[in-house]
Amino acid sequence: MIARRTALALLAAAPAARAQDTIAIARQMAPTGTLRAVINVGNPLFANRRPRETDPYGLGVDLVRELASRLALPVELIVVASAARTIELLRGEEGDVGFFAVDATRGQGVELTPPFLEVEGTFLVREHSPITENDQVDQRGIRIAVGFNSVYDIFLRREIRDATLVRVATSPRVVEEFLRQNIDVAAGVRQQLEADSLRFGGLRLLPGRFHAVPYAMGLAGGRDPAALAWLRAFIAEMTRSGFIAQSMARHGVRLATVVQPG
Repeated sequence: MIARRTALALLAAAPAARAQDTIAIARQMAPTGTLRAVINVGNPLFANRRPRETDPYGLGVDLVRELASRLALPVELIVVASAARTIELLRGEEGDVGFFAVDATRGQGVELTPPFLEVEGTFLVREHSPITENDQVDQRGIRIAVGFNSVYDIFLRREIRDATLVRVATSPRVVEEFLRQNIDVAAGVRQQLEADSLRFGGLRLLPGRFHAVPYAMGLAGGRDPAALAWLRAFIAEMTRSGFIAQSMARHGVRLATVVQPG
């Protein structure tokens, strides 16, 4: 009888213990009491914004709202237009979470979950450009427009030997500046370049890809390791459950592959 009463007492205490654990994680992940999520509308994979509306929408918004709900926290969406600004805010402790391309040179100050999406980087040229293959891009005299400090900028500055990189303030403006400045090649996320090629006309994507970019969720550095472990488990669950795939389908996100945990 004593053993049975002890077991019942432990079962009764379990929900309270789990609630205490969640409260502790919430405090570690969002020390201000509000989950400050940095949403980069410059990356259409995770967020967009409709004309005349201030609130963003997309996969990233769905994920941070679900995260805040699990932690019983209010959420603040901090909208930015570039990856560089997202990193700056988390490194400066002005944000708690965001979404990042995985790159060793950008890890300082941000702790990442394992990647859960992979995105293709492609090149765009004018319809009548003599460039037809990726390996023809890195030539002396060729200029490549790329978003400043984007993952493609970081990758290309390591890999390009003869061509010249022309850095544009934000990734959504790459094609606009590519056309305005008569640049030879534009580099960026396939989805963005495809949309811009349809919008402007007279443009074509080179076949294949020049880089495959894995994406992860990031937590501001210096937080308790338990918070990062919790975030990693959250992303794994969102992947396995189909939440991420369903959100992508709902928002029309294509040409990104969901990476299963492990």
